Amino acid sequence: MLGPIFDPEFSDASVGFRPGRSAHGALRWVQAHIGDGFRIAVDLDLAKFFDRVQHDVLMARVGRKVRDKRRLALIGAYLRAGVLVGETIEATEIGTPQGGPLSPLLANILLDDLDKELERRGHRFVRYADDRLILVRSHRAGEHVMASVSRDLTGTLKRMVNEQKSRVVKTDDDVFLGFTFRGKKLRWSERAYQDFRHRLRKLTGRSWGVSMDYRLMKLSEYVRGWMGYFGISDYYRPIPELDHWLRRRIRMCYWKQWRGVRNRIRQLRALGTRIRTAIWTGMSSKSYWHLSRSLGTQTGMTNDWLKDQGLISIRDQWMKAHG
Repeated sequence: MLGPIFDPEFSDASVGFRPGRSAHGALRWVQAHIGDGFRIAVDLDLAKFFDRVQHDVLMARVGRKVRDKRRLALIGAYLRAGVLVGETIEATEIGTPQGGPLSPLLANILLDDLDKELERRGHRFVRYADDRLILVRSHRAGEHVMASVSRDLTGTLKRMVNEQKSRVVKTDDDVFLGFTFRGKKLRWSERAYQDFRHRLRKLTGRSWGVSMDYRLMKLSEYVRGWMGYFGISDYYRPIPELDHWLRRRIRMCYWKQWRGVRNRIRQLRALGTRIRTAIWTGMSSKSYWHLSRSLGTQTGMTNDWLKDQGLISIRDQWMKAHG
C-alpha cells in the first residue's frame, strides 16, 4: 500500500483522492480564502495531464520513499501496461492509466513538490488531483504567479501548461470543480446546470420506452447523485421552477402512456378529476406537452400523487444538502 507511505506528508491544500478530504472541502477552502481578501484566481490547466506524465520523473519521486525494488518494478509495469488499440495492446511510454486505482495517488505524488514550493512561498491555493487554483490579492500578483509556476512545471516536472485554458481572473469569473463563486457564495456553473437539465430531459423523454416505475427510479438515482454534489450551491432561485418543469414532464410521460381517449378519461376520473374536465382533456388533440399543464392533468396527477408514485423533489434534495 503506497497511500500510508506518502499521504501523511502531502500538503494540506491537496484534497483530491485522500482519506477524509473531498471536492466540497476544496470549495470551502476557496471560500475561506476569498473571505480573507484573496479574490483573484490563478487557474492553471495542465495540458492532458494524465496522458503526458513522464514515467522517469514520476518514478524518481516514488523512489524517494519506496526502496523495495519489487514494488518499484510493479509500479513501473503498471505505468507501461499499455492501452488497447483495435485488437492489439500498445505499450505506453508516457502517461498513467486513466481510471486506474493508482493514478490519482501517483498524480498527488508527482505534484506534491510544487505544492510544497507554493507553501514555501506563502501562497494560498488548493488542488484537487490536477485541478489547481491559486488565490492572490491582485491581478498583477496573479500574472507573476502564473509565469513563475508555469516555469516550474515546465522545467522541473516536464509538464506543459495549457495557455488557452489557464487564466488570471476574479474569483467571481472562474469555474472550479463545477462551481462558480459570487463573493463567498457558491453557485453551480452554468455548464453544470445545463448538463443537469439536459440529462433530466433525456430521462423524462416521452419516447423512452420504459415503464414509469423504472423511469422514476433512474430519475431518482440521478437527481440524488447530482444534488449530492451540486446541492451545496447557495443558489436557490431556479429550484422551484425546476421542480415544476420536472413534474410537467412526468405528467406528459404518463399522458402518452395512457393511450386511447377512453383510457385517459378513465384514468383521470379515477384520480378525482371532474367528469366534464376529464372528457374535455381526454378528447383534446393538443400536444402532450400542452396537455401536461392542463386543468385535467393537474387536478388528476396532483403533486402529492406524483410524489406517491416515486417522483423525487429537487427542492427536497436541495434542502437536505443544506441541513
